[in-house]
Amino acid sequence: MSMLRDFIITHREEILARARERVSARNLPAATESELGTGLPAFLDQLAEVLRKATAHEIVDHADLRATAGEHGQQLFCQGLTVAQVVHAYGDLCQVITGVAVEEKASLSADQFQTLNLCLDDAIAGAVTAYERRRERALADEGTERLGMLAHEMRDVLNGALLSFRSIKAGVVAAGGSTGGVHQRSLLRMQQLIDRSLADVRLDAGMQNLERVAVRDVMSEVEIGASLQAETRGLSFTVTSVDPSVIVTADRQILTAAISNLLHNAFKFTRPGTKVTLKARTTSSRVLIDVADECGGLPADAANLLRPFNQQGADRTGLGLGLAICSKAMKAIGGELRIEDLPGKGCIFTIDLPK
Repeated sequence: MSMLRDFIITHREEILARARERVSARNLPAATESELGTGLPAFLDQLAEVLRKATAHEIVDHADLRATAGEHGQQLFCQGLTVAQVVHAYGDLCQVITGVAVEEKASLSADQFQTLNLCLDDAIAGAVTAYERRRERALADEGTERLGMLAHEMRDVLNGALLSFRSIKAGVVAAGGSTGGVHQRSLLRMQQLIDRSLADVRLDAGMQNLERVAVRDVMSEVEIGASLQAETRGLSFTVTSVDPSVIVTADRQILTAAISNLLHNAFKFTRPGTKVTLKARTTSSRVLIDVADECGGLPADAANLLRPFNQQGADRTGLGLGLAICSKAMKAIGGELRIEDLPGKGCIFTIDLPK
């Protein structure tokens, strides 16, 4: 075992350089800075440490390797790596070690190469098991937090609707007055919460129903609720016409919820008395759906906008999940969500889908 360990220590930098090159060239899962800068060195050092412990006994402690890999798997989860990256990185590193050994004509026996593969097997099993446990706990904690926050917000919205309805029903105020506006906004907000929650559930459950969808039909459906939101906020809202031949392959409900979320976000943050625009345009192979506002430009920490539970600005209504769900929805149906900052004017959120 000591010969294999010595070989890894001696050629550590060369092995890491080749492994980084190999991982960087991988299409799926895509390499991340965390994987290249932290993950791969940790993988290699972990293997060397296990071989060091085995040197005195000439036998690998597989239970110890799985335990060490388990700790490593939890660290990788915290660093943001996916389980696919964990598995692929171990495999890539093992192949690089074998390749370098062959090139260097290292006098490693077949038993040592077998030991390397056994270590790889144990490491993957330990890391993936621990990774999945940590991920499940995180998802459960996040789910509980999201459910609690959603229930809290829905209760507040429902209370507003009940109170305003009580006043209207008692004849204290007219349905067309300010209280009627509060009631209307409460119902619209409730609809948005339900639509967004349904879309999020479908995404998490992998229940996408992909079909050919006419972009004009989706925009017409969204326009109805969006017009009411704009009216209650005193904003101008325009929708450009779309050729009926513009078709995308998408889950209709998820795409509708994504556009609605972007519009709600625009109405929430654009400046009073300004304009929000929804339009679709095409290239030879793509369909681009733009939501433009006049918010004055993005904040300095705009990179965090697509993270869950992130809220910007003074208006703290909502869970801060809308943009995160939009981004997740686009990835699920083969698209992308982009943000363009127009300093001093506003910003444009673009849904980019294949035709």
